[in-house]
Amino acid sequence: MDKLIYLGEALTLTNLMLAFCGVAAGIVIGALPGLSATMAVAVLVPFTFAMDPASGLIVLGAIYNGAIYGGSYSAILVNTPGTPSAIATTFDGFPMARRGDGALAVSLATLASVVGGLVGALMLMFLAPPLAQVALAFGPPEYFWLAVFGLTLISALSVGNLLKGMIGACLGLILSMVGVAVIGADVRFTMGSQTLIGGIDIVAGLIGLYCIPVLIDLVATRDPHLKVATNSGFRLAESLAIASRQKFNMVRSAVIGTVVGILPGAGGSVASLVSYAEARRASKTPENFGKGEPGGIIATEAANNATVGGGFIPTLVLGIPGTPPDAVILGALFVQGIKTGPGLFSEQGGIVYTFIFGLLIGTILMLPVGLMVGRYAYKSIIAIPKAALVPTIAFMTVVGSFAIHNNLHDTAVMLALGIVGWVLNRAGYAPSPIVLGLVLGQIAEQGFVQSYLIGNAQGNVLGMFFGRPISLAIVAFAVIALFYPIVSGAISKRRISPTNATVESRSAK
Repeated sequence: MDKLIYLGEALTLTNLMLAFCGVAAGIVIGALPGLSATMAVAVLVPFTFAMDPASGLIVLGAIYNGAIYGGSYSAILVNTPGTPSAIATTFDGFPMARRGDGALAVSLATLASVVGGLVGALMLMFLAPPLAQVALAFGPPEYFWLAVFGLTLISALSVGNLLKGMIGACLGLILSMVGVAVIGADVRFTMGSQTLIGGIDIVAGLIGLYCIPVLIDLVATRDPHLKVATNSGFRLAESLAIASRQKFNMVRSAVIGTVVGILPGAGGSVASLVSYAEARRASKTPENFGKGEPGGIIATEAANNATVGGGFIPTLVLGIPGTPPDAVILGALFVQGIKTGPGLFSEQGGIVYTFIFGLLIGTILMLPVGLMVGRYAYKSIIAIPKAALVPTIAFMTVVGSFAIHNNLHDTAVMLALGIVGWVLNRAGYAPSPIVLGLVLGQIAEQGFVQSYLIGNAQGNVLGMFFGRPISLAIVAFAVIALFYPIVSGAISKRRISPTNATVESRSAK
């Protein structure tokens, strides 16, 4: 009952307005390629110093939540993840938009994001201390195997041409190793260029590999960018019907997102990839994934928004930021004089629980705001002629890639990767495996090198990689995810063959 008092404080007019404005601002920023959730939170942190601690945290949490969700708009409508967390949303979101179901895809993303955000926030409220111990149980071997688990998604994304998918992933892994090594500080693959010492920024790579090929194709063809929707409006009733059939997928993905969110450094991109792989593995129609399957959007958006609440668990309980935006918010907590730690929920419970209720309210507000913005965003993208759409998106890609570090080198890298991505796309190499390698390469490398060094010092390298229960569990999931499409395809062929034989025998008679 004491917690209901803090709910009343979160429902004050001031906090409601802050949550609404934070969500709206976050959605707009997240929808613009290159302007990440971290940037949105970092820019607006100074404005919260004049507020009381709870209100300041509410607006920061709302911006963070809205930005993670906002990345789905550009992922669905222009095939460019607005944030790294929306990488997997492009797999099925853009195909749905191209066949005229963009409004449905946006509505599904909104519903899934709201459910994922609510699950993450509720687990933050009720299970924060025990879940924080999960983060402490993860060491370098677990991070390595988690990255490997994410890379097994290549088998799902490359149905029909696994070899090209593997080649693309290897190219992404090579790109992730450009610059100074994560451990050891060796300079690699820079070709003597000072520009590449800092490596290839993930956001610049995403914009280049996903957006530039789309722009080139728009210029090269007369076909419209998106088909006109067969059904106008929010398509909320249809979205609710699909979501109800996918309720287990949605809840499972939200739980995965929360658990991955508490792991420092993992973030929404890893969570969405893992949940996508699990959704495809558990689906009765895995062959539809990557072709506009609603379950793919539900899995990714539920997972990446659940990382918001999950990331706050180690941030508040252990003082260890789970994601980059959490690191910025942790700094704001210190400025406000709030000491994180196990005693935070008891010593300063008023601030924490008011913030959590504010996070829940902001997540609920995403539903009306997201549906309204999504409806007009889809109609606007369809109505804008190519002659205006192409230069507008091109301008956004240049500004977004430059804004990452205020560095023209990032823009040059973005353009170069975009041209390379277009050439590879024409040769049958999809950008998704390349991006997987780029995103997960550094996590895998750091985990592998650290595990090897620790195991070598202990004289038990194999035990370090294969002697820990959590590592073995992740390895088992990776093996299942890797071979499940192959096994299920073989089983389907065996079932079809007897059926065809029976039909042929009947026709012969």
